[in-house]
Amino acid sequence: MSAVTADRTAVAELADVLAEMLGPRNVSTDRRMLERVSVDGARMSPVISELLPLGIADIVAFPTSADDIARVVQEAVARGVPVTPRGKGTGNYGQAIPSRGGLVLDMSRARTIIEVGDGTITADAGASMAQLESAARDSGQELWMYPSTMNSSIGGFLAGGSGGTGTIAHGANHMGFVVALDVVHADGSGMRRVEGEEAQLYVHNYGTAGIIARATVRLEPATEWRALYASFPTFEGSLSVIREVGRLEPLPRLVSADTLEVTAALPDDPAIPSGRSSFRSIVHPGAVGDVASLIESAGGRIEDIRVGAGETAKLSTLSYNHPIEWLQRSRPGYFYHLEVAGDVLADDSALVRDTIGEGLLHIEAGHTVPIGMLAAPYTGPEEVIAAIARLEAIGVGVHNCHQWNVDFEMARTIERARTTDPHGLLNPGKLNPDYTGPQKGSIR
Repeated sequence: MSAVTADRTAVAELADVLAEMLGPRNVSTDRRMLERVSVDGARMSPVISELLPLGIADIVAFPTSADDIARVVQEAVARGVPVTPRGKGTGNYGQAIPSRGGLVLDMSRARTIIEVGDGTITADAGASMAQLESAARDSGQELWMYPSTMNSSIGGFLAGGSGGTGTIAHGANHMGFVVALDVVHADGSGMRRVEGEEAQLYVHNYGTAGIIARATVRLEPATEWRALYASFPTFEGSLSVIREVGRLEPLPRLVSADTLEVTAALPDDPAIPSGRSSFRSIVHPGAVGDVASLIESAGGRIEDIRVGAGETAKLSTLSYNHPIEWLQRSRPGYFYHLEVAGDVLADDSALVRDTIGEGLLHIEAGHTVPIGMLAAPYTGPEEVIAAIARLEAIGVGVHNCHQWNVDFEMARTIERARTTDPHGLLNPGKLNPDYTGPQKGSIR
């Protein structure tokens, strides 16, 4: 994609047009506001913090509907102004940072729930996942999948391509979750609806081939899940049952465990005792007895069982990268992290720890094999690459998440963007075939 930057005259003209279109409260060129919308959670990564080419917006717009999103993009494209889409800014790797300036398209005010149907829900891109889950539950349904960051937006969740709670049963597969998208291209064609396999072309590409303005995603009948907290004297104790709990029928929504050091960094909670390995699971009410028996027979103890959608959502916020983020907060700048997968994580965690050097783990029961996040002392980008090679040599699948370039189906996205974004105006700097930032790995 071509390297583009914003022309000041074009930006000034765009600001006037958008203020007229959206109202002056929904457009800003104030420096403090621009600084606020030009960052995300990239501070979590010392690699990104060291290498990311930062940028700052020249203008920010806050459309309040999918139709307004389409009109804003059309006006920016007509003037050659780059457009960086932004949801709630909860991403951790700089994908929402406007590296070439221009317009930040903040969709956090476009949060209308359009329709709750039988098995689907449709909402504008800025609607939060918590908002969607609440609306779904009012109809006796629940989201088929949701992220650990429940205040993230549906558009950001899909554009980022993350998996989430529910993937034990369904897999980290947006093909099943995404029913249809309304997307906006940068070719003057406005907003169009895509479904099925075509909709997948816009998942996990950070808005580089088209911006998600509205989404229809899958629901399933609601279950009164239980948030089960347990603990073991050792991490190995937690790992001894994590796969078995993850395979119990009816399948749980989430199963996770932490080393003692990671457990100690989690928020204070009487159900997460210090000096022990925390084991947490969102389980079907019909499986609570079997889960408790497995845990207790392996030397663990049940700390608490909590009921209610709020409790299961809270437990979900202690999953995926969040426990490692709490660990990083406890010692700022010291740890980096990697996404990992493989049976060896549960079979020989000591080998994994020793291979990485002081490696600390958060592990979950995955759809097929254990998955998780690994934290280790950070000495520089070169050490991260070397650590990936050592881990892969012992059978650990690794995804190096410390890079802001599109890392999923890049060739496919580039091909789509040739027609949908012919001038390289959509999130420029994030779809780069000549990328020379941190190297990538892949979970195998």
